[in-house]
Amino acid sequence: MVREKIRVSTQTLQWKCVESRTDSKHLYYGRFILSPLIKGQADTISIAMRRALLGEIEGTCITRAKSEKIPHEYSTLVGIQESVHEILMNLKEIVLRSNLYGTCDASICVRGPKCVTAQDIISPPSVKIIDNTQHIASLTEPIDLCIGLQLERNRGYRIKTPKNFQDGSYPIDAVFMPVRNVNHSIHSYGNGNEKKDTFSRNMDKWKFNS
Repeated sequence: MVREKIRVSTQTLQWKCVESRTDSKHLYYGRFILSPLIKGQADTISIAMRRALLGEIEGTCITRAKSEKIPHEYSTLVGIQESVHEILMNLKEIVLRSNLYGTCDASICVRGPKCVTAQDIISPPSVKIIDNTQHIASLTEPIDLCIGLQLERNRGYRIKTPKNFQDGSYPIDAVFMPVRNVNHSIHSYGNGNEKKDTFSRNMDKWKFNS
């Protein structure tokens, strides 16, 4: 009986960041390479990494807003430049970092005229606002704006329910994933039994959203 010799590579795996850049104020792009890999390993690793990066990393978002003065999501309020829907979309984009478990409450309570930004959010010490300049609303008249917020740390994403709750709160689409997009490519090199793969992973992610 002839046994086929199995060659085991003694080369050390290397994980390198070969490119990184800031795409916007809140988005980073990074490209990483892992090599060398035995033929076929790259596909297995890529599937597992994509699933982990997009589905298993926790992030913190604003998931609900409440104000007694809002009749419905698509209404407009006197003295506020944005519609209620636009304000909810702006709240959705606020970048947060926290070590909380589950949910917690936060609030905004300001008086116009004023440009309302993320800096006006009153939140627990366990929650950090990454960019205080993120725009929420523009108050053009001397009116009071008070909004109750629910913050939540979770995984993946959650689409809001189609209608508001009876208590006057409005759910917000929650994208908890710090990593927003992942793709990969595999490049082979070598000949015959010595053929190896180089695994390249591209990642777009939110800055410090965790």
